[in-house]
Amino acid sequence: MKKKFDVIVVGELNIDLILNQIEDFPKVGKEILADKMDLALGSSSAICASNLSSLGLKVAFIGKLGNDLFGRFIIDELQKKGVDTSLIIIDDTLKTGATIALSYGEDRAMVTHQGAMSHVGLNDINIEELKKAKHLHFSSYFFQPGFKNSLDGLFKMAKAEGLTTSLDVQWDPSENWDLELEKVLPFVDIFVPNEVELLKLTGQTDMVLAINKVLNLSKYLVVKCGVKGSILCYENKKIVKTPFFNNDVVDTIGAGDSFNAGYISKFIKGGSPEECQIFGNLTGAISTTKPGGTQAFKDFDAVIKIAKEKFDYDLVC
Repeated sequence: MKKKFDVIVVGELNIDLILNQIEDFPKVGKEILADKMDLALGSSSAICASNLSSLGLKVAFIGKLGNDLFGRFIIDELQKKGVDTSLIIIDDTLKTGATIALSYGEDRAMVTHQGAMSHVGLNDINIEELKKAKHLHFSSYFFQPGFKNSLDGLFKMAKAEGLTTSLDVQWDPSENWDLELEKVLPFVDIFVPNEVELLKLTGQTDMVLAINKVLNLSKYLVVKCGVKGSILCYENKKIVKTPFFNNDVVDTIGAGDSFNAGYISKFIKGGSPEECQIFGNLTGAISTTKPGGTQAFKDFDAVIKIAKEKFDYDLVC
């Protein structure tokens, strides 16, 4: 049966107010200046959804927003990129989430108000809507307490309906890292943490031990390692791919989410695991050429152009 959507993304929604070219870190009682400011679509889930759509996939989003200026901005930005927003819940009693991001070269500091995103849960997921998609992607578990102790239920539901699945848990602001991976990962095809998150989730200080602790729980383990590239583990293979270097990084906001979009899009189009990994590395690097996580992904033609001009890489449409 033909599916309406290639991917349904379930996750958090917020705007990013990004400050660049900052001389120092803020200090209590003092004021510093940022030479550049951008307002952009934020949240790991929304950036991934937007970029998946720009890469040519049919994408829908399930999440929750307040009925406010930020919420309307997010809807407009997703729709501009072709993401179906009909499944997003608008709640008049809540405020849309927002993140203030201070960008320092290849690193950043962020403050987030969760707002409506903290009110999304398993009860907001309609199984009839999931059936319309080939793939489910979920991101930012720790920003969505409505899924606490029930995330495995979402993935079981998706797998029962024949969807492939992916998970990026993202950072835990409380740093408790209380997610039972053994319950969730058997229902996840693609698990895409970054190296710091994987160490925290497994309670390890060594990457080899961290990988071994979750090895084979999901079908594919893909560890994002920033300027060191990425590590792919599956079927007793461990493949390290070097990154695509950008010598003129604007900021790294959304680079990991852009990696996710690249990997998932290639996966859905039938690429080999290694091809998915290479394309993830490429899209992650492409993200760093513009501010925010989506501005480099105007459409697939823009991605092709950046890939060729910045990274000397030829993409075939």
